[in-house]
Amino acid sequence: MTQRTSPERGVREPTTTAAAAATAVTGGIGDSARRPDGTLKVRGEFAYSSDLWHEDMLWGATLRSPHPYARILSVDLTEALRTPGVHAVLTHEDVPGENIYGLEHADQPVLAVDVVRYQGEPVAVVAADHPETAQRAAKRIRVEYEPLEPVTDMVAAARGEGPPLHPDGNVVRHLRIRKGDAEATADVMVVGEYEVGMQDQAFLGPESGLAVPAEDGGVDLYVATQWLHVDQRQVARALGLPLAKVRLTLAGVGGAFGGREDLSMQVHACMLALRTGRPVKMVYNRQESFFGHVHRHPAKIYYEHGATRDGDLVYVRAKIYLDGGAYASSTTAVVANAATLGVGPYTVDNVAIDCWGVYTNNPPCGAMRGFGAVQAAFGYESQMDELARRLGVDPVELRIRNAIAEGDTMPTGQLVDSAAPVAELLRRVKNLPLPPAVRTEPVDVRELPGGVSNTTHGEGVVRGVGYGVGIKNVCFSEGFDDYSTARLRLQVIGGEATALIHTAAAEIGQGLVTIKQQIVRSELGVERVTVQPMDTSVGNGGSTSASRQTYMTGGAVRQVCHTVRERVLRMAGRRVGRAPDGLALAGGKVVDARGEVVADLAEVLGDEAVEATEVYRHRPTHRVDPERGQGNAHVQYAFAAHRAVVDVDVELGLVRVVQLDCAQDVGRAVNPQAVLGQIHGGSAQGLGLAVMEEIQVVDGRVRNPSFTDYLIPTILDMPPMTVDVLELADPHAPYGLRGVGEPPTISSTPAIVAAIRAATGRALNRVPVRPEHITGT
Repeated sequence: MTQRTSPERGVREPTTTAAAAATAVTGGIGDSARRPDGTLKVRGEFAYSSDLWHEDMLWGATLRSPHPYARILSVDLTEALRTPGVHAVLTHEDVPGENIYGLEHADQPVLAVDVVRYQGEPVAVVAADHPETAQRAAKRIRVEYEPLEPVTDMVAAARGEGPPLHPDGNVVRHLRIRKGDAEATADVMVVGEYEVGMQDQAFLGPESGLAVPAEDGGVDLYVATQWLHVDQRQVARALGLPLAKVRLTLAGVGGAFGGREDLSMQVHACMLALRTGRPVKMVYNRQESFFGHVHRHPAKIYYEHGATRDGDLVYVRAKIYLDGGAYASSTTAVVANAATLGVGPYTVDNVAIDCWGVYTNNPPCGAMRGFGAVQAAFGYESQMDELARRLGVDPVELRIRNAIAEGDTMPTGQLVDSAAPVAELLRRVKNLPLPPAVRTEPVDVRELPGGVSNTTHGEGVVRGVGYGVGIKNVCFSEGFDDYSTARLRLQVIGGEATALIHTAAAEIGQGLVTIKQQIVRSELGVERVTVQPMDTSVGNGGSTSASRQTYMTGGAVRQVCHTVRERVLRMAGRRVGRAPDGLALAGGKVVDARGEVVADLAEVLGDEAVEATEVYRHRPTHRVDPERGQGNAHVQYAFAAHRAVVDVDVELGLVRVVQLDCAQDVGRAVNPQAVLGQIHGGSAQGLGLAVMEEIQVVDGRVRNPSFTDYLIPTILDMPPMTVDVLELADPHAPYGLRGVGEPPTISSTPAIVAAIRAATGRALNRVPVRPEHITGT
């Protein structure tokens, strides 16, 4: 069941008469347009990167370190090179350019040199005529290691304890947020310690790609990624080639959620292709995938909240530790989000937050949906529940009492200058219908904790209800030059006006291809919109992350449509002898202000094509002051609230999420069905973090690198959801829209854990919640 609301403030931003006229176009903005890739994916006919094929291609394989921290004493390639069918075996000595890369900091070797810093670090790569031959040859490489004592404690690393893993020590970033009186006191004080486990993005399509050597000495790489141009830059540096000779094209992506922002097999495949002179395909198996990409940062969090006896927050103090693992990846930005959003969507006059991101010999961690805000939200929402308990007040009312609103300021001093309906979201989600308290008779085991495992028939089952609300920044922050590029060509094909839209923004399953078509249809009034393959022959589209692509690439497409439309209307004006500002495009026609057709668009264009390229940037942001963390760091804030209903078998420690409802402000639902899909999907990942998903790391070693032992929610685990969507336009954003994908992941986890607390009375200060946390055994 889904409820949707109409806008309650703001306007739906028809930018011109043309935009207003074009709203009648089927599949335009506000419609649930069908995804062009949807049918193919459902039928199993969609071509993913792992399906790539080339005549005469070789297969690549990687030899990885078995140790979390060790010195490399020697590498012997003899037996690998003797393996029949092997065409190349490469080590760091064979890297043509610089043996270094990194998403934000270049600190990671393409292939390890004298030391390995995490289990699974690449040491050598092999190309052979069959994938099994390549794997067999990789195993024949003899590497002599001297194991070293790994650094695995994030708090100790932040304190400077243990050997430095990188030249500047083990602290990647320490960010301080200071607002008001650091020594403020309050009537009631709540102190809590919280821990968040390491979550995997668990995308179903493993890392894969195909590198093809080119006649000009360069290479063409077809790859599943989130950011073509940042990959291109890093690959070119490692290969010692100019950017123009490293060309990337997006292959079919089977999910990402942040895990494809960093390089995996990109440089390795290109090195092998250039060495052998033949195309090289690399595909990770599931176990290698767990070692081949970054994960969500585990966290240890210490909070202290002070409030008046009436429930007004007086101060928040926090120390947040984030384990970045062996290399930096996006740790600096994750630290920024955890710290600047560390108070949550609440008004607090006095704030003191310290956040550290550190190096350890644990698996590298980087971007994952929610990106720092997830970890902080589990802490501050748990604190709000405990504060409500101590004060004897309703936890929702306590949140509403302290909820941030438009016109308030964040702990960084930044003004919240668009809708912040936190209180409204909480009221709405609280007022949604609750599921019936009585189960069916006879009992259906699928309705019980443990489900089809048939572990309980209802004995010891207790119901609980909990709430969570979260805040997330949208787009890149802290002064990053965040932009997207779009190229549009409008021409007549087969007698019909056709738009060809070209960007480098990665479609990773979120539906951006559909959004681009919707915008072009609405702005130009044409039905036929072709989205060209995403590649590096067009300008940078930025990363598909930070809930930014509909905002940024949508903004770029909208902007280039305006440019093309103005040119076309000038052409039409000359043709019909009218002023172009009185004309518009709709339904493949040129119409006047009354909607009467004055010309056919195809006839106006004739044999001429109108083409333009535009770059869209959002309003500027600024790096926060390093001493007090003050500054306008973010572009936009987004909010979501959840209510969870759970049944818990308190004797067995089993949990079933009975219902998970959400209220979220999306600014403008460009594609309503896609919005709901994002909210459902984000909530599913929040559920996974709450009760089942964790990479088990012991002494730097991963214990469960498979979907047998790393559990993710299935359709049997996902409960019914009622989603209440608000559309409160942000005047600073294209179409008033607000990023959608991440907020539901942030608030769903604390809501589910709060519901389990309500059912069990247990403190539950760690996620995921395990059976022993519930039973106390």
